[in-house]
Amino acid sequence: MRSEFLPFSTPTIDEEEISEVVDSLRSGWITTGPKVKRFEEEFKAYVGAPFAIPLSSATAGLHLTLLALGIGPGDEVITTPLTFASTVSMVILVGATPVLADIEPGTLNIDPVKIREKITPRTKALIPVHFAGQSCDLDPIFAIAREFGLQVIEDAAHAIGTEYKGRKIGTFDSISIFSFHPNKNITTGEGGMVCTKDETLAEEISLLKFHGMSREAWKRFSAAGTPNYDILLPGFKYNMMDIQAAIGIHQLPKLDGFIARRTEIADFYTREFADVAELALPAYAPYEQRHAWHLYTPLVRIELLTIDRDRFMAELKARNIGTGLHYKAIHHHEYYRKVMPVPAGSLPNADYASERILSLPLFPKMTLDDARDVVAAVKDVIARFRK
Repeated sequence: MRSEFLPFSTPTIDEEEISEVVDSLRSGWITTGPKVKRFEEEFKAYVGAPFAIPLSSATAGLHLTLLALGIGPGDEVITTPLTFASTVSMVILVGATPVLADIEPGTLNIDPVKIREKITPRTKALIPVHFAGQSCDLDPIFAIAREFGLQVIEDAAHAIGTEYKGRKIGTFDSISIFSFHPNKNITTGEGGMVCTKDETLAEEISLLKFHGMSREAWKRFSAAGTPNYDILLPGFKYNMMDIQAAIGIHQLPKLDGFIARRTEIADFYTREFADVAELALPAYAPYEQRHAWHLYTPLVRIELLTIDRDRFMAELKARNIGTGLHYKAIHHHEYYRKVMPVPAGSLPNADYASERILSLPLFPKMTLDDARDVVAAVKDVIARFRK
């Protein structure tokens, strides 16, 4: 057994990021300022998006995008049950109704066939989630959207650097929302980015993120600015800070290297677990794509064991191996069971995954010895509790 605990994830922060944050603290620009603008421009260039709006979180991006699209009471938004709470909560908070479509059993991404089954005259938008860093099958999703006149909002919180058929997520005729939470492929501590080709939408989100103010504070107070401003609509306080962007501008150039290292570890897991019947391993989509490997999420086949998934995770923790739970299906949470009840058995693939899924350690600082320790611990638990 390992002598030290291996966390499920930890950010890779180097001296460049630390020095840049210190520079921000000394400069006087600690909230939104020139470094946020620099990060915005560099992120646009990396993704290939015409417009990008930096924000305090991806959750803020979802909220403002729904508001800017005019989605609200009486509207329905179709999304996946295997996602973090914010995907569904933001739909509820703008007054609309989330509708859950089942997932594919292999990739765990939303199933386009199931999306079509859920469309009604009230449907206004689709929110596919690129689960674990692997792209959803966007062509059929976009075809459905065109057929029914729907907006597509890509929840790309896991998908920085992900590609679909040779194009990066963030470049399509949709809205893509990225996360920079500490466990994501790059981080700004907290933070998010909305990417779009729609200039009008980008302007609306930009106004909503900072009080509806016509001029951002750093521009007004810079040497070239003027302190005068106007309020064009009631807005929120969802802006990114320079302290956050200072981290991001040094994380972004490392992203492809981070993904390469994550892919090496994921491939190692897949090879080592290939003959372990008690695990259902993450499946590659059949279409051309680049998996960013934000998460490595096998399903524990509890029907072959004497313990459930939660006990399996506890046993790994006892062996100094950290895990994550991504995700307990939305309709299994108490709140959502009350406000949006789902008929029993109507989402069988999500139900199956929800009871069995876990996330194994996966981050760039991991060594091959770390990964070997994970494999040894998983196999040890399985051997002890195999039926």
